[in-house]
Amino acid sequence: MLASPTREQIERNYEAAQVQYKALGVDTDTALARLNETPISLHCWQGDDVRGFEVKEVAVGGGGIMATGNYPGAARNGDELRKDAAKAFSLIPGQLRFNIHAIYAETSGKRVDRDLLTIDHFSKWVEWGKANGVKLDFNTSLFAHPLANSGFTLASADDKVRHFWVRHAIACRRIAEAMGRAQRGPCIINHWVPDGAKDTPVDRWSPRRRLVKSLDEIFAAPVDRDFCRDFVECKLFGIGSEDYVVGSHEFYLGYGAKRGINICLDMGHFHPTETIADKLSAILTFSDSVLLHVSRGVRWDSDHVVLLNDDVKNVFHELVRGHALGKTCIALDFFDASINRIGAWVIGTRCALKGILNALLEPTGMLQEMEAKGDLTAKLAMVEELKTLPLGAVWDMHCLKRDVPVGPAWIDEMKRYETDVLRQR
Repeated sequence: MLASPTREQIERNYEAAQVQYKALGVDTDTALARLNETPISLHCWQGDDVRGFEVKEVAVGGGGIMATGNYPGAARNGDELRKDAAKAFSLIPGQLRFNIHAIYAETSGKRVDRDLLTIDHFSKWVEWGKANGVKLDFNTSLFAHPLANSGFTLASADDKVRHFWVRHAIACRRIAEAMGRAQRGPCIINHWVPDGAKDTPVDRWSPRRRLVKSLDEIFAAPVDRDFCRDFVECKLFGIGSEDYVVGSHEFYLGYGAKRGINICLDMGHFHPTETIADKLSAILTFSDSVLLHVSRGVRWDSDHVVLLNDDVKNVFHELVRGHALGKTCIALDFFDASINRIGAWVIGTRCALKGILNALLEPTGMLQEMEAKGDLTAKLAMVEELKTLPLGAVWDMHCLKRDVPVGPAWIDEMKRYETDVLRQR
């Protein structure tokens, strides 16, 4: 058994941390309350390596998404995936949502193509969400399909292909709207389009014009935007589209500004030396919302499990400093099949939550005042001093209050579940 502090130790450590933060003008109780009000959407595709539950005539893969590893215990159907997600939820403190791709439809063993999907094919997800108090988010799935084999979907020069994917995206928006109505609150739907070329296209213009046409047709379809909130996701490159992605960052910045559609920023979708922290203030100066995919790219868009690294800390610092936490829809996006999949969910989500808490515990007003006065030495020194304050003691209190394992105790819970459930599959 991995040792965890006792309740008395947690409370004593928290009281000591309260004193330290209060001396800087930070109320830890207020920070914890705000953390608890900040939802994070876990991604279903971590639980089964992005396979989904489609009934297919032939096996189809690719499309810029690939999970690596062969750790045992991947979910094989919706019931197993929901059970695994519930276990992960029990080990994570806070307000959690669940993010579903269209390929996770459950069609009772019948083949239903993606342009014909309806809310009926997600009824089990809706029932599960209601029963567990979990709100759902949604995604179009424009990959791993015979009509995606060319590398182009919504930007395809083949009208038959392009129209199919337009119909799919419209169907997904209607599903998202129905999910939102069922949960009496918005369902966030993300549109990621993998279209692109592996090597040096001569015509970069026509696919982008076709993508604009497709997106316009999709967003012209009537839905109640109180329940269906659309975001479009950019990317620098992907597997099979290393040289050119139609839906680049610049493309969606322009499209979003022109059409009034908000954008999704994925932390792994930019150059390896580029971070998105600086982009948030630029985008949210003009946009009322942004969707953030918290991920970790290692040398490329490899969707590693989120850690509490500088990139994560900096992103949440920017959101808190700009009073933009409430304007940001926060979701996770990684898929690692080399480790326990539930462990991946828990590690990544707990680290993201720690990043938010770290930002909420910053004496931002003090630092901004130093900067405004030109006292940059004191500001830099204080930023460094803050790094060794007892964040962990405040985090442990959050876990205690939310009745989830404190410290490494959750690892034992995960291992028991692996022995009793995952290894039996």
